[in-house]
Amino acid sequence: MLFKPEPPPVSYNPGVLSRAHEPAPCSCQHPPRRALPTVSTGTVVTVLVGGVVLTALLAAVAVSAVAVAVAAVVLRSLLRDRSYQR
Repeated sequence: MLFKPEPPPVSYNPGVLSRAHEPAPCSCQHPPRRALPTVSTGTVVTVLVGGVVLTALLAAVAVSAVAVAVAAVVLRSLLRDRSYQR
């Protein structure tokens, strides 16, 4: 029912790697690799601060929209009740 672990064969040695699958070195001329662009810490900080500011603005707009919607519902309810009372 349960899996029973079996010890590896005696000839198994994980420290020895087989080099039979390595490709043979070629004699062709490869162009030099391009260097990756470097990113300074100032750029990273600017992007992070910009993201935080944009997220805060989005949250402020969402909260304002919810507040306006609640105010509209309350005003509508007050005006409806006032028209029924006359």
